[in-house]
Amino acid sequence: MKILLILAMLVAPAAHAAYKCKDEKGITHIGDTPPAGCAKVVMYEITRSGNILRKIDPTPTGEEIQARMEEAARQKEAAKLAAEQRRKDIALLATYTSEKDIDTSRDLNLQPIDARILSAKERSAAVEERQKELDAELEFYKAGKSKSASKVRDIPPQLKADLERTAKEKASLAAAVASYQRELLDVRDRYDADKKRWVELKQMHREGRLDLRDPREVEASRKGEPTKTGVKKYNLYLVPAN
Repeated sequence: MKILLILAMLVAPAAHAAYKCKDEKGITHIGDTPPAGCAKVVMYEITRSGNILRKIDPTPTGEEIQARMEEAARQKEAAKLAAEQRRKDIALLATYTSEKDIDTSRDLNLQPIDARILSAKERSAAVEERQKELDAELEFYKAGKSKSASKVRDIPPQLKADLERTAKEKASLAAAVASYQRELLDVRDRYDADKKRWVELKQMHREGRLDLRDPREVEASRKGEPTKTGVKKYNLYLVPAN
């Protein structure tokens, strides 16, 4: 019985707690239940003596909830993009030691594309010649002439088929050349961007501004926590160990 009485005395202050806040106009509200004027501001649950038991944040509106969700999504996407950029930067520095290395790699990747363009153009030239021969033969039949007699002759089905096939191949080759040329430009643009970024990273390195550590490692170092194992340090940037 005495134990129950003691427990009742211990919980009594919490049972008689009050709610207090200061609204947007600076007016203080207090009550045994959460005051209506505290709906949009931070509220505190307090004892009768004024001691704070807990802080109660205002219930967010639908618009606030939506805004928070959108902000969280933006932060998540930004973190994803930053992580991807970090991965690319580490790979870039690990792959190339000079601008010349980048140019050499670019040229090696351009060679097979140039070869495909050359092959397609050579084939296209051959198709052009074949088309001229077929066009000449077509004109022969259109003029109603024959090598053996002067009479109108129908265009042979095989000639029609050859003309259609040649026209399709010519169009296909033209499309292929255009595609290869776009690929060529894409490769050049990609390597130009890589070289520009590589130069930027090297400049940041020289200025002591380059830090490619994982954000979790940066946060851990700020808190004074030990750096995780499995990481090699290269000057001012970090590259994960193989």
